[in-house]
Amino acid sequence: MKKIISMFLMIFTSLFLTTMPNSIQAQGSIKLGVVEPLSGTFKNIGDRYLEGVQYAAKVLNRQGGVLGRQIEVIPIDSELKPDVATRKATALILKDQVKFFCGGTGSSVGAAMSTVAEQNNAIMFTYGMDAASLTGAKCCKNFFRTGTNTDMHSYALAAYVARSKFKKVYCIGQDYSFGHESVKAFISRLKKLNPSIEIVAEVYHPLGEKDYAPYVSRIVASGADLVFTTSWGNDLTLLVKQAKPFGLKAKFAGYYLSDEETVAAIGDSELLLGSIASETYMLTIPTEENKIFIESYNKDTGSYPYWLRGKSYTGTMFWAEALKKAKTDDVNAVIKAWEGLSFKGVAGTWTMRPCDHQAQVPIWIAEIVPQSKFMKLPYVGTPIMIPSKEIEVPCEETGCKMK
Repeated sequence: MKKIISMFLMIFTSLFLTTMPNSIQAQGSIKLGVVEPLSGTFKNIGDRYLEGVQYAAKVLNRQGGVLGRQIEVIPIDSELKPDVATRKATALILKDQVKFFCGGTGSSVGAAMSTVAEQNNAIMFTYGMDAASLTGAKCCKNFFRTGTNTDMHSYALAAYVARSKFKKVYCIGQDYSFGHESVKAFISRLKKLNPSIEIVAEVYHPLGEKDYAPYVSRIVASGADLVFTTSWGNDLTLLVKQAKPFGLKAKFAGYYLSDEETVAAIGDSELLLGSIASETYMLTIPTEENKIFIESYNKDTGSYPYWLRGKSYTGTMFWAEALKKAKTDDVNAVIKAWEGLSFKGVAGTWTMRPCDHQAQVPIWIAEIVPQSKFMKLPYVGTPIMIPSKEIEVPCEETGCKMK
């Protein structure tokens, strides 16, 4: 009799396990695919974004995870190629049922990932792909942006420059959707806020350009006292470094001058002193939440959450709040929960706008100063905050028609 009962229990257990896959799956990890260039020219960008996501997962998992489950981060090398990113992401969706993705590098990659997310009912969120079109004409319910778009970011810098001493501005950006959108937004806003400031040029260079001598010579000849650029990574480093032999006196203003690797690579600090940096996250943001974050990060890693790490960390924590609110990892429920959600993080309060899934966030702007406790080289000083209301683009003007 005991053998019969034991055999019955074994059969029952086997049947229970095979007919309750959802219950078993619920005990597994929540997988988050991180789509970044982890090789090639912009590997240093992708690596730092990935580190911020990984640290957010570490913090969340240390707190018991989300919904009682651990966050599993899956790095995906996009190679900064939309077809590569989507092929790898699709494979993860089909093979491993991954339904959450994030990334910060390359708006063209973001557009492709948005389509993949929509076709497979997954979620893609970005903390750094800034092209306004991603939450504008190309918006979809499966794509979220936790950072700014080009309009918001450029509007903040235009507001700062409009009140400054600068008289002539030379605009230069990378020759793809992000570069064009960011520069044009800055020009249109600056002309509206202070038409007395002259835009002396609007120029675009190839992504991954190596020789900036022709560009710098034209900047010097223009007589500009400010160079507005949204170029990033090695492009920004080379642009600034190659300006020195030409004796360029103009200051720079841009999205990415708080990049610690760019500052270190430039080396000659005088080239950047007095230049203007802007971002959704800076180490020097004077909030209590940021102070605690920096101390914890430094204790855990022995370093600081410079720039990209802070951006991707905060974006990931915002996503986690949506999961908590939804009380499930069901994609449709998370989409609904994230819409309208406000999150007070290390860089202020961020709110996810339902109409286009564009987070309404403040921008922080600071000048590069001679001394910094975070770097031996000069770095960003204490920033001022441009409130989200000052840089908000009304939904009806974005071109988004959410389905």
